[in-house]
This record gives sequence, C-alpha cells and structure tokens, in this order.
Amino acid sequence: MSSFIIPLIIIFIIGYGLIKKVNIYEIFLEGAKDGLVTTFNITASVVAMMFAVQIFLSSGFIEGVLGKFTSFFELIHFPIEILPMALLRPISGTASLAIMNNIFLTHGPDSFLGLLASTIQGCTDTTIYVLALYFGSVHITKSRHALICGLFADLTGIIASIIIVKVMFGF
Repeated sequence: MSSFIIPLIIIFIIGYGLIKKVNIYEIFLEGAKDGLVTTFNITASVVAMMFAVQIFLSSGFIEGVLGKFTSFFELIHFPIEILPMALLRPISGTASLAIMNNIFLTHGPDSFLGLLASTIQGCTDTTIYVLALYFGSVHITKSRHALICGLFADLTGIIASIIIVKVMFGF
C-alpha cells in the first residue's frame, strides 16, 4: 500500500489542478525556481556549519572535556560513554548517529547504553544545525534566545531520556 501513496498524491494534485484549470507545469516551474533560490540562500549557512563541526570534532575538545569531568559524572551516575553523543547531538546528527552506532556495536542495542542512546536520539534535536540552516535561510541574525531555549530543551531531553530508560526498562 505504501508504494501507491506517493503516486496517488501526485495524481490527486494533477487532477485537482486540471479541475481548477490551473497551468500545472508553470506552477511547478515557479516552485522549482523558488526551491533553487532557497537552496542558494541556505548554502552558505550549511557550509559554514559543516566547517565549524569539522573543526570542533578535529580539535580534540570533547576528549579534553571528558577527561576533566569523569569523576563528576560518575558521582551523579551519568554514564560517561553517552557523553560524546550528548555533546555532539545539538551540533551534528551524523556525528551523533556514528557515536550511537559505536555504542550499539560495543554494548548492544538492548543494553542500558543502547536504549539510552536511542532515546536521546529521539528526545533531542540538532539545535545548532537547525538554527544555522533555517535562520540563515530567512536571514535572521539575532538567534541568541532561540539558541539558549534549544540547548535547554536538549538538556531537558537528555535528562528525561535517562529517567525514562531507567523507569521503563528497569535499569
């Protein structure tokens, strides 16, 4: 059934356009032009974000931070293995997925860390990437409050993930 949904939607749109006597091809071309303009407008933001993420990952900052705060995270019973993913999730979805895959390979997807990584992936967002992409596409330059709110929501999602996994799965 799912293989028929998209063709049915396309047929419906074309049929609706014919009934309303709209030049479907011209409207399609206008939409394609608008899409290209939007792509052009967001390219600089996306390239800058990818460049910044690569510098951040290559700098060794995460390893340095982990070494300094290991005893603190052990004291509050926060699994140190999940920290790289929690730190990178707001910046890069691909990097956090790679770390989650590594957790799956090392500890298993049904382990506490595997379930926690999956839950964090679902409860948080790539906040900085989203702000760079969407705010850049509409030329919003003052994003300080949105960044603070987004990062707070990510922190809340991480804390909620730990609680949810411990309560729901009995860890």
